[in-house]
Parts: sequence; structure tokens; C-alpha cells
Amino acid sequence: MILSIRQQFNTSFTAEKYQDYLSAIMNSYPNALDFRIAETPIFIDAAFTAAMLELGHYVSEEILSADFKKNTQASLAGQPITPNETEHPDCMVMDFAITLDEKNNLVPKLIELQGFPSLFAFELLQDEALKNNFNLPPNYSPFLNGYDKEKYLAHLKQVICGTKGEHAVLLELYPHQQKTRIDFYCTQKYSGIPIVCITELIQKGRELFYISNGTPIKIDRIYNRIVMDELNRQPKAIQAMGEILQSDLDISWVTHPHHFFRISKFLLPFLHHPLIPQTQFVHALKSIPKNLEAYILKPLFSFAGQGVIIDIQAGDIESLAHPEQWILQEKVKYAECIETPSGPAKAEIRLFYFWDDVRQKYIATMNLARLSKGLMIGVDYNKNKQWVGGSLAYFETK
Repeated sequence: MILSIRQQFNTSFTAEKYQDYLSAIMNSYPNALDFRIAETPIFIDAAFTAAMLELGHYVSEEILSADFKKNTQASLAGQPITPNETEHPDCMVMDFAITLDEKNNLVPKLIELQGFPSLFAFELLQDEALKNNFNLPPNYSPFLNGYDKEKYLAHLKQVICGTKGEHAVLLELYPHQQKTRIDFYCTQKYSGIPIVCITELIQKGRELFYISNGTPIKIDRIYNRIVMDELNRQPKAIQAMGEILQSDLDISWVTHPHHFFRISKFLLPFLHHPLIPQTQFVHALKSIPKNLEAYILKPLFSFAGQGVIIDIQAGDIESLAHPEQWILQEKVKYAECIETPSGPAKAEIRLFYFWDDVRQKYIATMNLARLSKGLMIGVDYNKNKQWVGGSLAYFETK
């Protein structure tokens, strides 16, 4: 995005440097990297960063508003209800597409958000591997708001483990088979918490345990990485094991399962900002737009782009079996703004927001980025392409 830095990076790039970069990641956790890593980070100037942070502040304030729970209560309809929902999540993420405005300026647009963790720990490893294998500009950082590795890691540990000395576990469904398992291993390294599969849980009254070396260990806090959409696709015996999470237990959550539904695509129709694409619930449409090519259909609670209809055809909306489970969103045209040796790439940036209990606000702390040359961001749309995949944004600091 910054021409001089982009040209310098591309000129100095070699396949050997890229392989060394990948090796630095893969050697740390053999056989754990299960998604493509892009050949390059992206570099973001101060103005674009400020626009993202302003937009993120607006969204955060809406989440903290008095109307938030009322507006999002319907997101829980038909979903399993878990007791002891907290007032707000300890962490969330926001996804910003890099787009062009009517004056041909690069601007961010909020396309999705999640009240759910992301690759919070893996990005520390990726940052280290990038810095050790490429000559990055000194006045750029993947951190925001004055954070550095030490401050970020301290806040991340607080988010995951709490402030009361609770015994936390990272909970997932078949964690060692997940594409994001490398983040689980990084989380375990940086925070010290064990990785537990939902099939390993044991309930005794209001208490929850897992077995370690033959000994039951009580769980006080769950760093929740279970996506309900994935759990619901499992055999009934596995789904039944998941019902333990609907029990009234003496545990705290990061994040509570309800936040996955409340802070998601479901919230978008309630947000109104020039840099947020117009979004409507399909079941609430007064009429179907005639210019359907300007919109995209998204299922509310899918993940990784599953089920999205990019090119809406006549009859697609009318044929939806459950229109209340879909949104119609104004289509965002990604800017082909990252010059690469194999053609321009588009990108989006995911900002990591942690709750600051002292200041009683959400703080943008770090990020991940994703590069694409396909119709959408994601591996299914970028097969057999280069200079695409998971990456990291470096923000201008001075």
C-alpha cells in the first residue's frame, strides 16, 4: 500500500527468504501449520490506521450501549443457551476490507466482526519469523495503541487466564485436528494453559474436570474455541457431549458462547457508519433490490466464508428456507492494492480487541491480515495461487 516500501520489499524478496520464513514457523511446531502463509506482510500508513481505529471505536461503543443486548437477543433464538452470560466478552475481533472510495482513496470497510478469539498467540510467532527473515522498515509495528510484545502478551494472558488465579483450559473440538491448531500450541506456550477436547470433559455437580496423568483437574475458566456450527455437524453422540456446556457450572468464559452469536454478522444491520456496508436481515426486507449484483448473501452464523452467495441469482432470496438466518449486505469491492510479482492482491485486516478493565473500554492491540487474488478471502478461492494467504499488517508508528 505504501509504494516505496512495497517496491523495496518486492525487489529484495527471494524464494529462499520465503522458505526460511516458513521454516521458522514450521520448525517451531512441526506438522502444525495447516494454512497457507503469504509471501509478504502489508504496510499500512497512519491515516488508514486512524480510520480503522475510529471505526472500531464506533463499533465498540455500540456493543457497550444500553441497547446492545436488546438488539441482539434474537441472535440466540434456536441456539443452545448457556447460563451465566457475562456483560461483555473479554476479547473480540473486527475484519476490515481494504477498498477504494469514490475519490480513489484507500479506505477500510467493516465487513464482519466476532465476539470470539482468533489467532492471538500465533501472530507473535509470525511477527518474530517475519522480522528474522526480512528487512522490515523500523517505524512500523504489528501492534497498536502503544502495545509491544511484552505488553500485548501480558494483556493476552490476563484475557485468557483471568485475574483471580483461575485454572483455565483451551477448549476445542478435536483440537489437534483443527486447521488453527498451531495457534493452540502457541497459546499453550505463551500462557501455560492445557489444550482440552470437549470429549474429555467430566461434570460433577456444578464443577467441570478433565483428566491429566490419571488425575481429575478442576476447570475454573474456559478459553472457548468451539464453533457451534462445527459442533452441530458432528454425530449425535459428540453433540450430546457438547450439551455439558449448557449446564449451570462454576466456570467463567472467554468468550461466553452467547457472544459468538451476538457479536457477529447479526450485529451489522444495527450499525450505521459511512465505512460499514449497508446490511439488512433478509426476513425484514420490504422489497428485494433490483440490482442484486450490488449485494452479497451471507448466512448469519457460518464461518470461513461457508455458504456465502457472492453472485445472487433471481430467485435465490425467495428460495431461502430460513430467511431469518441470512443477511443481505452491500457488496464491497476490494482494492487490488498489493503489488506482487504474480499480479496485484487484495487484502483485509483483522484487528484484535481486548477489554481493558481499568479504562472500561476495548483496546485494539494487534492484528492479522489475509491476502487474496480470488473472488473472496479464503483458501477455497485462492488455490494454486502465490502471494496469498495468512499474513500480518505493520502499521506506521511515526
